[in-house]
This record gives sequence, structure tokens and C-alpha cells, in this order.
Amino acid sequence: MKKFVFALLCVLVVTGAVFTGCKKEKDAGKLVCGITDFEPMNYRDSSGNWIGFDTELARLVGQKLKMPVEFVEIEWANKYNELNSGTINCIWNGFTANSSESDGTSRGALVDFSYSYFLNQQCIVIKADRSGEFKAVGDLAGKTAAAESGSAGESSAKELVGDTGKIVGTAAQINTFIEVKSGAVDCAVVDVLLAKRLAGSGDYSDLKIADITLDHEVYAVGFKKGSDLRDKVNKALKELYDEGKMLELAKKYHIEGSLDLDINFKG
Repeated sequence: MKKFVFALLCVLVVTGAVFTGCKKEKDAGKLVCGITDFEPMNYRDSSGNWIGFDTELARLVGQKLKMPVEFVEIEWANKYNELNSGTINCIWNGFTANSSESDGTSRGALVDFSYSYFLNQQCIVIKADRSGEFKAVGDLAGKTAAAESGSAGESSAKELVGDTGKIVGTAAQINTFIEVKSGAVDCAVVDVLLAKRLAGSGDYSDLKIADITLDHEVYAVGFKKGSDLRDKVNKALKELYDEGKMLELAKKYHIEGSLDLDINFKG
């Protein structure tokens, strides 16, 4: 009897290991995208479903690769931890690739980037009645600026306000608008795509984009170093671009003027 019980336990352990292995294999077959609420790239519709240019582009890529796509909302400051721990297998959220983290580390040294596919730039959001104070980059020195923690905006903000200024980090870019509106900060440094959607309308009708031009940036998808998923996604992106589907999607969100696939981009 004891031998029978022991044998049964062995079978159960082996069976469990097989099922566990199958689960891991299944999970490895998913495109798990780390995102934040960032309109028009990834955001929720009135029913709570994820939509946006990056959201739909990821789904199209998933169809090409015959991989189910899952979206995991993350704290942007923790994006590399989430990627390296396996919680997600790519960062796909208007991810500025030609930038560095706030400590000066190039993002290309931390992840493998896909082809870049979108042009963007940071901008300064202020209260409209303070326009006279913000006419040039030098006017930002010593100011208090809000920026999403771990974002390209945060890196830019630190340079702009200098040693005499202060940075207020937020969990998401959209929260920086609340900080400006409340008067807690002088300005926010955010992606211009988001700013064009929010500043000057609705709850943020008293905010505007300052007439200060900052450097251009590019978006790409970030993968764990050495991941073979990057090359598969690149192939799918090139096909979608050549088929005109990427342009069709960009037109849907009225951002076709910023679409730009660069197959030579290495991050």
C-alpha cells in the first residue's frame, strides 16, 4: 500500500510538472505589453477597454505572429523591473527610445529596441495666464516642474530646471496636468501628443502648451536584452507598414503626420 501511495504521489508530481511546463510555455507564447494610460497611444474607452494607436498596433502585430496579446498597466518608473522579472515581455507605450534615464544611462543600454516607428517631442504645459513667464528654454531654470517618474519628460525636466529647480514626480503623465492646474508646480514636461489632446480643453481649458521648442524624439518597443521577440516584432512592423495598415491606424487617431518607420534605428 505504501509503495502504491508513493508511486501515485510521484505520478502527481510529474503530472504537475508537465502542466506547469505547459503553462510556462503558453505564457511564453503571449505578447505581454507593459503600458500606462497615455492618450492617444494606450487609454481606455467608455467601457473600460484598452484602445489607442499602440494598443491596436500591438494587436495587429499579435495577429501577424499568431500570438495572443495582453496589456498590463504598470508604474512607468518600474518598467525595467517588470520587464526583467518576466511580468511583461515588452514595453509598448509611446516609449521614447533616443533618450536616457534621469541618471544618464542610455535607454538603449537597458533594453533592446525595435525599429522606431513614430516621431515625438516633449513640451512644456503651463497655466495660460502665465504665458509671459515662459518664452524661452532659459525661463525654466529654477522652476518647479511635474513629470512622470522614469519618463523622458523627467530627464528633460531635470536639465531644464537645473540645480536650482525642483522636480515633482507623478505615477502617470496625465497626473502632471492636475499638478499644474492646482498651482502645485510651475509647469509640466510631457509628450506633446498628450498635451495637444488635453491642454486648452475640458478640465484643462486653463492650461496651454508654452511656445518653447524642445528636441525631437522617436518611439520604439523595448524588449529584454537578448530577447528573440524583438526580431519577430520588427518583421511584423515592417509588413504592417508596407501594407499601409500602420498608416491607416495612425489616421484613425489623427496622428499620421508623426508616423515614421526607421528600420535602421538601433536605439
